[in-house]
Amino acid sequence: MSDTIFARVEHGRTADEVVHQIEILILEGILRVGDRLPGERELSRRFEVSRPILREALKVLETRGLLVARHGGGTFVADVIGQVFTRPVMELIARHSKATQDYLEYRREVEGVAAEFAALRATDDDKALLTRIITAMKDAHEKDDFAEEAAIDVEFHNAIGECAHNIILLHTLRSCYRLLTEGVFYNRAMIYTLAGARAKLLAQHMAVYEAVMEGDPAAARQAAQAHMDFVVKSMAEAQRTGEWERISRLRLQQRVPSPSSRPKVRRTAASEAAH
Repeated sequence: MSDTIFARVEHGRTADEVVHQIEILILEGILRVGDRLPGERELSRRFEVSRPILREALKVLETRGLLVARHGGGTFVADVIGQVFTRPVMELIARHSKATQDYLEYRREVEGVAAEFAALRATDDDKALLTRIITAMKDAHEKDDFAEEAAIDVEFHNAIGECAHNIILLHTLRSCYRLLTEGVFYNRAMIYTLAGARAKLLAQHMAVYEAVMEGDPAAARQAAQAHMDFVVKSMAEAQRTGEWERISRLRLQQRVPSPSSRPKVRRTAASEAAH
């Protein structure tokens, strides 16, 4: 974590000012879930406040559920995203297919808006981050590393949400991706099993990236929604293909019994004599 994100506290150097600054860093997505804050001495130096004032501020943030202190391990940003859906609700929607359809439909529209805003609002630093991510995505694709490619996929979509510079949109998208990475709605690996899917996904991400880099909001929105249309179509195809394979396997097992299950041939006296 870069210490430069923490700035000298003005206006009397009170705990409230420290609280406000850290809240903004979390709200804007600069501090993410699980990020570890610098140690007390370093943080008080960065804010230019006394350590008692810093402790008071951190205690307030802990009480609000934004930070969590681990004994002997430091202070971390709490899991503020995971609270969007409670565990019972997550388990409920995971059991019903309509929830997956609604999730994909929702993501199509929201990601279209995020890409459009990103094309309009992305700064030079935003574009530098996107370029770094898309380069890593291409490297993972060339290495044929599914796990890395899937992780960078989520990171890319998160970055597009950050480039949109809309706080509500940012956290809404992050909650969506949290559900995705935890496999609540569907297994992303299913899409990667389809012939040519990985190359198409990379091309779609490149289309979103290029539209944002060129500052073309209409193209960015269209590219993001076309990507989600492909995901929906691919999920249906992967599920259908998987069901076909399951049925074929059961049919094979039913009609062609294994050698151990075949009935044994009883030898007669005549057949024994022939041997």
